Amino acid sequence: MSFVQVVNESRKRLLGGKIRVAHSLVARMRGFMFTRPPAQGEGLFLTSCRGVHTYWMRVPLDVLLVNDAGEVVATYPALPPGTRTAIHRAARYALELPSGAITRTGTAIGDRLSWKPVPSA
Repeated sequence: MSFVQVVNESRKRLLGGKIRVAHSLVARMRGFMFTRPPAQGEGLFLTSCRGVHTYWMRVPLDVLLVNDAGEVVATYPALPPGTRTAIHRAARYALELPSGAITRTGTAIGDRLSWKPVPSA
């Protein structure tokens, strides 16, 4: 299992210091289903992803969809359980965060994100 740290470079705000990376189709499909919700500083970074669902989840999630250049192309604050985002053709990645992270960090469409690997504990 690998982890990344994600920073909103446009606003100089840390989005998460221990974001789990989901590379495989199974890991992307599973996401946070049947698991505890992410705590502040945690999340899930989905590769090869243009949209997400929150089926079988217990709490809302904040979702950012990001293009190849690291630019936020869509935001979904507090996406409720049992729903899904639209499909965004420009998106390459999705970032799932605890509800409230988008508002807390002021993240908006057009902001540039960066991510770097962090050691797993």
